[in-house]
Amino acid sequence: MGLLDGLLSGVLGGGRSGGGRSLAQAALDLLQQNGGLTGVVDRFKQAGFGAQADSWVGTGANQAISTEDLQRVLGSGQLGDLAARFGLGSGEAGSGLARMLPELINQMTPQGRIPEDHGDKLRQLLEEIGAKHD
Repeated sequence: MGLLDGLLSGVLGGGRSGGGRSLAQAALDLLQQNGGLTGVVDRFKQAGFGAQADSWVGTGANQAISTEDLQRVLGSGQLGDLAARFGLGSGEAGSGLARMLPELINQMTPQGRIPEDHGDKLRQLLEEIGAKHD
């Protein structure tokens, strides 16, 4: 099982639906557009959601983030652009990304810290999901 399959299994709960794959790709793109894991975690910390972001990276349970808080941190424009690009409704994209982003960050930080090669892993995942999506 490749890196993408393991990640999608963890993030999607084993599901391989097209909508779930689109959400996964949107979440990966969101990470890439915002400076990777470090950039996204920093944005959440700067916006007052440090406890949530730290829980996603750490080895304990992930704290939830609401759709409204996700929009507050990342901007509704960016979420709307992602929704349009991946053929998702804005509500579906917002609520799906609020569920998926914490788990995605958790899956990409298995040792409870952001790995040095997180940018390489993110690029690899985007290439793999793009190839499987075509």
